Amino acid sequence: MSSHRCFFALVSLALPVAGCRERQVASYRVLREKELPPASVAAGAPSSPAPNTPAMSGNAVSTANGPGLTWTAPTHWKPIAASAMRKGSYAVAGIGGADADLSITAFPGDVGGELANLNRWRGQLSLAPASAAELAATITRFEQGGLKFAVVDFDNGQQRLLGAIVPVSGSTWFFKLLGPAATLAKEKSAFLEFLQTVKAPSSATP
Repeated sequence: MSSHRCFFALVSLALPVAGCRERQVASYRVLREKELPPASVAAGAPSSPAPNTPAMSGNAVSTANGPGLTWTAPTHWKPIAASAMRKGSYAVAGIGGADADLSITAFPGDVGGELANLNRWRGQLSLAPASAAELAATITRFEQGGLKFAVVDFDNGQQRLLGAIVPVSGSTWFFKLLGPAATLAKEKSAFLEFLQTVKAPSSATP
């Protein structure tokens, strides 16, 4: 067999192998974190509508480790098991399965400061960062039981975020309700009522 025929024979054998390898690589796909379904969808939250003045469950929820905040959630919010990153978690049912997710987290220090954290939330809705002066007009502040709340409402037309930042004893707590705009429009009053139930233990000071 001539050298030219040997060369073409080797190439013919190599092509199926290369083709197999290419198909094998293309068949594997790893989901990025943002592609994972929200916890509220996985939990199968109930679809009962929220009343105008939400009823609250009878038991306050305490944090997992050390002195922290307690709160009382609306009875139509479905509790989800807390994780290493969350102090509390709830699935909030929406119309036609358009559920929202309520997360409660706490981190040491100011976690970069209020401006950085509010712009982080804006980024989750693909909204452009805002200056401190621009954000000042969007923040509702109130004090309750020695706690200071900074409450915001961000909306990109499809998704909406209701959030509250609360400094407590050298740490920062975050209460965030994220989901479809229509669902959060229905739940805003419930979220604000919920914040009114948040309390610090007697040993904690802002």
